[in-house]
Amino acid sequence: QAQAGWLQHDFGHLSVFKKSSWNHIVHKFVIGHLKGASANWWNHRHFQHHAKPNIFQKDPDVNMLHIFVLGDTQPVEYGKKKLKYLPYNHQHEYFFLIFPPLLIPVYFQIQIISTMIRRRFWADLAWAISYYLRYFITYIPFYGVLGSLCLLTFVRFLESHWFVWVTQMNHIPMEIDSEKHRDWLSSQMAATCNIEQSFFNDWFTGHLNFQIEHHLFPTMPRHNFWK
Repeated sequence: QAQAGWLQHDFGHLSVFKKSSWNHIVHKFVIGHLKGASANWWNHRHFQHHAKPNIFQKDPDVNMLHIFVLGDTQPVEYGKKKLKYLPYNHQHEYFFLIFPPLLIPVYFQIQIISTMIRRRFWADLAWAISYYLRYFITYIPFYGVLGSLCLLTFVRFLESHWFVWVTQMNHIPMEIDSEKHRDWLSSQMAATCNIEQSFFNDWFTGHLNFQIEHHLFPTMPRHNFWK
């Protein structure tokens, strides 16, 4: 599931086939039939991230729903406004209990299903239903309904940790702030950092250890980032 996540990311950025239409079609298949998610939901969310990375109110990836405070300025703003939804001085401790285990199994699943229904993404919903049908037809004979649900939840629990480690380490250490109206190149560089290149890191991160190159050339096939 994690590797299918990196794969759908490639198709979503139109970086596999020469024809955009082929990328779109296979993207819907991979994210819908292999992962049970929505291509339209991903596109809308991820393209906002690429346009304005690490910018509050514009990048959905740094919208932490008042659960965490990020960067250097947000903690100060929350302090001045006396906004204390949670004990933020302990967020480095409760981070491990909330964000990695719950992002994909809970938050993303609720957001994906509600978005498909609310915005009437019926084609995406059909792809997602095909994923669940295939999954339960395969596993119910072995584990029953409850066992299959437990397996699905456990897989997404593990995938969520994997996804969070990768996406946090190449953006969150960088500047996170309000809109500063920089030029595009500067805004991309301020929000991205790379992780050491190795065979394992390339595989584990789907080559997103080259986050700088990916943000500067988002349609470039991932195996060329190192060049």
